[in-house]
Amino acid sequence: MSFRKTLWTTLVVAASTSSITIAPRPAIAADAIKLGNTAPYSGPASAYGTIARAEGAYFQMLNDKGGINGHKIEFLTLDDAYSAPKTVEQTRRLVEQDEVLAMFSSVGTAPNISVQKYLNAKKVPQLFVSSGATRWNDPSHFPWTVGLNPTYELEGRIYAQYILKTKPDAKIAIIIPNEDAGKDYLKGFKEGLGEHVNQLVSQTTYLTSDPTIDSQMVLMEQSGADVFFAEATPKFAAQAIRKAASMGWKPLIILPSVSNSFSAVLQPAGLENAVGVVTGLYLKDPNDKRWADDPALKEWSAWMKKYQPNADTGDLFNVQGYTAAQIMAAVLANCKDDLSRDNIRKQATSLKRMALPMLLPGITAHTEPDNVTPIRQLQMARFDGKSWVLFGDILGEQ
Repeated sequence: MSFRKTLWTTLVVAASTSSITIAPRPAIAADAIKLGNTAPYSGPASAYGTIARAEGAYFQMLNDKGGINGHKIEFLTLDDAYSAPKTVEQTRRLVEQDEVLAMFSSVGTAPNISVQKYLNAKKVPQLFVSSGATRWNDPSHFPWTVGLNPTYELEGRIYAQYILKTKPDAKIAIIIPNEDAGKDYLKGFKEGLGEHVNQLVSQTTYLTSDPTIDSQMVLMEQSGADVFFAEATPKFAAQAIRKAASMGWKPLIILPSVSNSFSAVLQPAGLENAVGVVTGLYLKDPNDKRWADDPALKEWSAWMKKYQPNADTGDLFNVQGYTAAQIMAAVLANCKDDLSRDNIRKQATSLKRMALPMLLPGITAHTEPDNVTPIRQLQMARFDGKSWVLFGDILGEQ
């Protein structure tokens, strides 16, 4: 696989399992802010590549408007195929050859774990990791790492509490990836169940390299479970919903926030099969008619039309990338003329209740030096065949 290095914002505009095409851009000033990123543009988790494409498109918009405090953003994003060894290789290249100022929003739990110690030893900011693993909120051991998503433990607790409230006698099945992300979700989920943990009647795992989870689905259906937490990446989340329908198994299905994309999960699963599925949201769903007249959604839609004309406007991953890039831009703006790594870290860990346009009302991005997870709240939503329909209160840390 070969990559052409560019000077300007580097945007991945096409990807396959074998190659990536990098869009050439005009050269920019030497004082550009270089941000590095790894994402799976190929491989089993390639749906997440949408996040980085959206981030690149947002930075391109900022560059067209003059950049941040007079600096253009050079966003260098490389494919790691969701493979930790490849993440190590690409991250080292970005740090040691391209000399990025910080890593931003690299995707995935296992990939980011593989470089966390390296980046912290190098004192390179590892900012707004695109994952909800609890270890991104450990500033005493990893002071240069800052997460983004609500932690998987928090999310797991919220879903367990929701189940006990709405189906107190539920028999529950859960599938998780055999990696740290799954373990975090399971830990929080069991904590949320508390003394009801014995209602978890089936617990199974999968490997990201597995072709399907059909055999696990059969085992969970046979357990008699009437609630199913499909804690899986998009490919397997879609498989789970589709397989449940084909077996005639009709549990209450819960999807994690990392796999509730309309286009990457619900459509491949079959929209008719996904009716009634619930999840937790912290972003506005572009498919939800309640936002039709929302100024923020109109602005987002105009940005999509101009900067990502061929991208799917129904994909929440485009909203996530847009929002993550806004947070990063705010951090860089707050740095003013001090673009040292120390100051970038300081600004990233002192965000004050940022009410961003595409966050749900009542949810803000907030960090303190001893609690560096920016998004700490969710609202439950149910799929009605067309969009996610919000219900209930904002849940999580206040």
